[in-house]
Amino acid sequence: MARYDFGPQHPLHPVRLELTMDLATRLGVLDAPGLRVVAPTLAADELIELVHDPIYLGVVRAASDPARARLAAMFGLGTSDNPIFDRMHEAAALITGGTIDAASAVWSGPPRHAVSIAGGLHHAMANRASGFCVYNDPAVAIAWLLAAGARRVAYIDVDVHHGDGVQAAFYDDPRVLTISLHQTGRTLFPGTGFADEVGTQAAAGSSVNVALPPRTGDAGWLRAFSGVVPPLLREFRPQVLVTQHGCDTHALDPLADLTLSVDGQRASYEALHELSHELCDGRWLACGGGGYALDAVVPRVWTQLLAIAAHHPLEPATELPAEWRADAPRRVLAATGHPSVGAAAGMSRTLGDGVGVRYRPWDAGEGDPDSPLDQAVAATRRAVFPLHGLDPIVDR
Repeated sequence: MARYDFGPQHPLHPVRLELTMDLATRLGVLDAPGLRVVAPTLAADELIELVHDPIYLGVVRAASDPARARLAAMFGLGTSDNPIFDRMHEAAALITGGTIDAASAVWSGPPRHAVSIAGGLHHAMANRASGFCVYNDPAVAIAWLLAAGARRVAYIDVDVHHGDGVQAAFYDDPRVLTISLHQTGRTLFPGTGFADEVGTQAAAGSSVNVALPPRTGDAGWLRAFSGVVPPLLREFRPQVLVTQHGCDTHALDPLADLTLSVDGQRASYEALHELSHELCDGRWLACGGGGYALDAVVPRVWTQLLAIAAHHPLEPATELPAEWRADAPRRVLAATGHPSVGAAAGMSRTLGDGVGVRYRPWDAGEGDPDSPLDQAVAATRRAVFPLHGLDPIVDR
């Protein structure tokens, strides 16, 4: 999976995955009872084509041929966001296959939780690469679940960027509820994900977007989550919960403007885990996603995601292994040619940021009309809740 590599200068560098799995190994997460680490299988074309146009697959396969450069550009390839690299189809298909394998494990059991840490490439469209994403593995996995017999699948996206590709794949499908909490598209790529994007015709209400103002931190983000995600999931009652855990909402992330801590991100993982047990008999497929503080944030957050999914959560105060802590910035420098965020900011000594996460849940009323955060939540509730038979002012 580390061969999904746009080059040393690209923000989405696979060293973040290597550091995550190394840290999880050193902290004993991968030794948790009942946890299995399984090699992915390459997704067959017919599975990828559950979401993507067959012509697009052919373009991805041929993109490294210089004679096809102009054609590739028509499909979003060969740009600064999506540079072409050798065997791009195979690398992207392997990540997609891993997410499908995780979906299959969760659907058929006995495992109830599965994590596709290299997955979560949520921007790819049916016939176009976008935002570092060649194939949209979460959308393909959801399409696979529907083909396998699932009648209601919920997708929750906590990446700082709008989950536009997954939304587009199911915008007219009432069997899939997509909820994305993200920095507003007025100030961040991809420029979409507003409250009035609710789905079409019979699927009206199946697309849900909370467009958060820049500088939103733990308290505001978790308040927004509490006001939208639990009530809608409880009304929809999904059979499977698919989640995307881009950790680029962190204050240290270089590509966006939210200010969450590792501890705030961890709180959202715990909440989604609990909702999977409450509503889906524990069927939970978690994917990775964005995150560009390659050593300072991504490995610490996703190690906790793995531990939560393994039912062996780690305390945020857990000390990082001294050797890993010293080595991680050097590995980032060697892989990218640039000093790491961890080196610049000072690498944390613990899994968490040492922040006490407190927030005021959104339990009734529209909150503070002068608060941009509360205005965003209220706009989403007014747009979507009536389409589910819910009162936008109160949850019941």
